[in-house]
Amino acid sequence: MPRAATPSARPKPRAVELSFPSIDNGQLANLCGVLDENLRQIETAFDVSIARRGERFTLRGEKEQTAKASEALQMFHARAKNALSVDEIQLGLIEIANRPARPAARQADGDAPALMTRKSELHGRTPRQVEYLRQIQEHDITFGTGPAGTGKTYLAVASAVDAFERELAQRIVLTRPAVEAGERLGFLPGDLAHKVDPYLRPLYDALYDLMGFDKVGRLFERGAIEIAPLAYMRGRTLNHAFIILDEAQNTTPEQMKMFLTRIGIGARAVVTGDVTQIDLQRGQKSGLVEARRILRDVRGIAFTEFQKEDVVRHPLVARIVSAYEAHAALEEKNERGGHK
Repeated sequence: MPRAATPSARPKPRAVELSFPSIDNGQLANLCGVLDENLRQIETAFDVSIARRGERFTLRGEKEQTAKASEALQMFHARAKNALSVDEIQLGLIEIANRPARPAARQADGDAPALMTRKSELHGRTPRQVEYLRQIQEHDITFGTGPAGTGKTYLAVASAVDAFERELAQRIVLTRPAVEAGERLGFLPGDLAHKVDPYLRPLYDALYDLMGFDKVGRLFERGAIEIAPLAYMRGRTLNHAFIILDEAQNTTPEQMKMFLTRIGIGARAVVTGDVTQIDLQRGQKSGLVEARRILRDVRGIAFTEFQKEDVVRHPLVARIVSAYEAHAALEEKNERGGHK
């Protein structure tokens, strides 16, 4: 009696051998990190395993992933004359992970905008980030949407600092819908700044990182940097300012229209948000979602839609975003099946 066919076994992980015979002990220690922490970062980022014997490394995993991990080891080996920081490792891994996605954009990365901030190494780490920075420089209004960790807010603040330092903007205005959608600030203690501070904290943190705490404090005192809750923007006209509206998914259509019509002569605005994290009351439309639909073809307005591949936080964040997306898709599929 013929034997039933058995399912084909999964292919064995591909093994790649890598060796750095000229490396000294100090450089090897910098490459691997304390207790091989840098190697674990590479393993996590590319879903590979790395075994080491002296200066010889064996990488096992899928073909594409082992190739990326091998590229990462070679890149960090070239930089390992000095100790490698966590930032260097994780940002380097993000760059490598995104290189094959859009080859044409990769070639253009050499012309990526240079930003005048305290962090001289700051630049777009993925093709979409580079595109986003170019769009901000070339358009009066730019929308940046996408999941958490894609750099949409941080790069907007960096662009504002750059414009201010180059005297292309006379002031920086930060605004955000407060207390989810309602902006009910009255019950909070303190003056206006104290009431809004918790909701603008991510913008403050980016400013401190890019300009320094003391300088930001002086600019606040001079009014060169201003906090403006969205509810307090009505009736104003902002000339020669760089304006950032963060968490725009929690604006109503009326608030979004009000904000966009505040833009004055010589002003530039960036609107950021994540349409998957809308906190408005059920049934209420998001001003960001509506604006993307209405303004898509308006000349002078640019849109960048970040994807999970653009996440520039811890390498696990991209996987977390992917897992939630897969879970949401499965739930939606089950709901559709249940209604049949």
